[in-house]
Amino acid sequence: MSVKVVAFVSVKPGQEDAFVEAAKICVAASRAEPGVLHYDLWRETDGDQRFVFNELYVDDAAVAAHMTSDHFKAFGLAARDLAAARPTIVKTHAIDVAG
Repeated sequence: MSVKVVAFVSVKPGQEDAFVEAAKICVAASRAEPGVLHYDLWRETDGDQRFVFNELYVDDAAVAAHMTSDHFKAFGLAARDLAAARPTIVKTHAIDVAG
């Protein structure tokens, strides 16, 4: 069953560019992981300091593998100093509405 993860991150004022640069490395490596169907970074239109990771995985095992990857851990360490607060992470499973 596919898994959608959406993570909201608020960044400290003046740290937006550093956050984006660190995120670019994580996004590129994450897109190459087995089981990752979609992995993008978005920026909120009403404020420069809020970012959204939009992720789609084939299953929970792919999410678990991502969470333990070296590039994800490295990004987490970098983002810790750049973030204004802990991220809000929403993990969901798809609902088959067709039948």
